[in-house]
Amino acid sequence: MKLEVEKNYVALAADGTSRVVAGGEQFWSLPETEIEAFGRDLLISEFVSEGDWPSWEMHPKGDEFVYLVSGAADFLIELDNEVQRIPLEVGQAVLVPRGCWHTARVFETSRMLFITRGEGTQHRAVT
Repeated sequence: MKLEVEKNYVALAADGTSRVVAGGEQFWSLPETEIEAFGRDLLISEFVSEGDWPSWEMHPKGDEFVYLVSGAADFLIELDNEVQRIPLEVGQAVLVPRGCWHTARVFETSRMLFITRGEGTQHRAVT
């Protein structure tokens, strides 16, 4: 099956099955309970960021893999009460440990591929 990852997300379940769902705004406009149901699976998604992320996020139930497809960005990860800056170049990835707050500074429009178990994801504003 051929997919456009920016338009469709894939949820990989622990039992080896997968589900393809409409991505982007269609996904994020679903009721919160439906979005949360995908959090138990590994959700593969792709986003284009034209600027810095407006919030920090944290995934308490699993690590997150983030791959920079195009553009230029730094990932900021809060570890042991310090913010670690990880510059990413095209073709590089970062593993964000579960329970660590993270955000991104975007220097040019960037396309990123994400694989995460998003159950319980939390957000807080960038200050």
